[in-house]
Amino acid sequence: MAEWSWIVYTVLEALIAVACCLGNVLVVSAVCVGIRDSLQEPTFCFLVSLAVADFLVGVAAVPLAVLLDGWVSLPPVLCLLLSCVVLVLTQASVLSLLAIAVDRYLRLHTPLRYKALATQKHTWLAVSLCWLVSCLLGFTPLFGWNNNSCLLSDFTNTSSSSTITLPCTFLSVISLPFMVYFNFLGSIMAPLLVMLLLYARIFWSLQGRLKKSCPQAQASLLREKRLACSLALVLILFTICWIPLHLMNCLLLFYGPQAVTQGTLYTGMCHIFGFPYLESFVPRMGSVCVPGRISMREGGRKEVAMVGKEEEKWGSWTWHRNT
Repeated sequence: MAEWSWIVYTVLEALIAVACCLGNVLVVSAVCVGIRDSLQEPTFCFLVSLAVADFLVGVAAVPLAVLLDGWVSLPPVLCLLLSCVVLVLTQASVLSLLAIAVDRYLRLHTPLRYKALATQKHTWLAVSLCWLVSCLLGFTPLFGWNNNSCLLSDFTNTSSSSTITLPCTFLSVISLPFMVYFNFLGSIMAPLLVMLLLYARIFWSLQGRLKKSCPQAQASLLREKRLACSLALVLILFTICWIPLHLMNCLLLFYGPQAVTQGTLYTGMCHIFGFPYLESFVPRMGSVCVPGRISMREGGRKEVAMVGKEEEKWGSWTWHRNT
């Protein structure tokens, strides 16, 4: 039964990896090729960062997750390094989602300052910061919070540590307390709660503005609301896909191996790696209604301007672009 569950798990992970790669290649192509000057818009830059992170999840993290199930024998240090790569790539996906949420919040609540804040330089600095923080968080076990010392102590009587090769599994080198207290509560739940608060604030603000705005302003606010709904769907997928596996880690930590069966663990891993494929559809839905890309041709000039009484209360929503 265990062998069949591993076969099913491996096949599903292979399908998820292929679909994840193809879906996110389409996202990057749609943004970089299909939309002119797209990378000058902060939202599109964060979407590309998210798609690249999820593409790498399909290319590297999913195959490594299958291999790191005891099917290869590696030195503990190399096994730990490969396990950390999985953490880095998944963390980059999470932080890119957080960056998109912050971008949407700033665009809506600070429209006058947003143009000055969201320069191309600042945007790429934010993208670089997301990846840097992902590396720091993901490679934390390399600095000591791991199970390597326990593994090596069991074999020091038989051979030198430099020649030890053991069946490599993720939880044999990654500490469960690290996965629960640091990765789950600090690196997953904290960004999730921040995103929930930001989108709740966005929906609340949009609802109030729609009731008080003039018809000209309502069109843009409705587009913003549709985009916020698409991104809220990401949060739902995020929760459904990521939380079950981390709850299983909590059960393993507090109740022992008997609390989670092998088949249940495989199901949770399929959930978590299915997320990059599922959310790859959302940027394609949202990218068509990002403010600032709307245009009407009048005498060779494209511009959208919404001015009036709403300016004093909500700020000026004006974009200009020369052909």
